[in-house]
Amino acid sequence: MPSFSPDPQWISAAVETPMMAVLAWMLHSLRRSIAQSPDALPPAAPCQPGSDPAQQHAALERTRDDLAAFKLEVARTYVPLSLIRDVDGRLTAHLIRIEQKLDEATRAAHSTAAQMRVLAEDR
Repeated sequence: MPSFSPDPQWISAAVETPMMAVLAWMLHSLRRSIAQSPDALPPAAPCQPGSDPAQQHAALERTRDDLAAFKLEVARTYVPLSLIRDVDGRLTAHLIRIEQKLDEATRAAHSTAAQMRVLAEDR
């Protein structure tokens, strides 16, 4: 009768084989669920049959307000104030440049319009 020696390679193969099978099964099920069309998926939150559309709209507005408050809380809590000031400074600088370009374009348009009026009067 042949004896079996507990070689480390045999032990690792015995442990890795079931793990690889589970990993392959997980990948297969993930690919299958991704390949499913959105129509085949169950609805996420079905509407209640007796609910009023106005109540649903109010609930949606409350959810949006709660989400906006949460986003603001995350921004306050997790973003350093120096980064917010930096972004604010860059945004302000960009807006000032845009405003200057608009002012230049407005002045040029007024100048052109005035020149056109002068030319029209000369004729």
